[in-house]
Amino acid sequence: MRKEPLISIIITYFKKKKYVSKTLNSIFSQSYKNYEIVFVYDDSNRADLNFIKKSLSKFNRKRIIINNKNLGVSKSRNIALKNCRGKYIAFIDSDDIWKKNKLSKQIQFMEKKLLYFSFTSYNIVNSQGKIISKRYVKKDPKYGDLLKKNVIGLSTVVISKKIVKEIKFPFLKTQEDFAVWLNLLKKGYKLSHLPSFLSSWRSTKDSLSSNTFQKIFDAFKLYYTYQKKNLIFSVYSVIVLGYNKLFK
Repeated sequence: MRKEPLISIIITYFKKKKYVSKTLNSIFSQSYKNYEIVFVYDDSNRADLNFIKKSLSKFNRKRIIINNKNLGVSKSRNIALKNCRGKYIAFIDSDDIWKKNKLSKQIQFMEKKLLYFSFTSYNIVNSQGKIISKRYVKKDPKYGDLLKKNVIGLSTVVISKKIVKEIKFPFLKTQEDFAVWLNLLKKGYKLSHLPSFLSSWRSTKDSLSSNTFQKIFDAFKLYYTYQKKNLIFSVYSVIVLGYNKLFK
């Protein structure tokens, strides 16, 4: 019987004590068992560290990286990528949740089709875990389409380690993953979708991803600085991105 390939699961942590146990439980409950956790503790306040270590103690394979100071999610993920040993790398935010067949179904999909990158549809849940919306992906995105609407949820993504060298999260507070997906498309990689709902993204009022001003600022910086678009195109794209997120 063929051995399951090792998956490295990257988690970055900053003040998510209220939710991280559910996140870790959703990993521990996976039907797929050949994985390691690469956990980056990115909080200069060490108050939650013992809690995190205790929560991770049930996992056989884990690596805990403790940043000397708060570096932000981008730098923390870049550090984690350098410490992954798996054939595949999966991402999950420390307040999101996976269904128990998430990894098994997605890895089977990637192995069968020889894919370097896959992502799935996902649910949006509130702070109590109740589904409030859904993000259904209908097709593999092209660069021009993705510029207008980011349909790829970070916690749904699995990549092959073969393309790790192509991935570097830019120093944005939000939209940092969006920039990576766009860069991969520009380099000619196919971003393949699996339409199943295998993850839940948690929407909370106090999260950076819920900060409208920050998201607008970072979206403009993404287009203007990182995608090297002109001023008019960048402003227009921010408007289109916001419209598509709110009304489509």
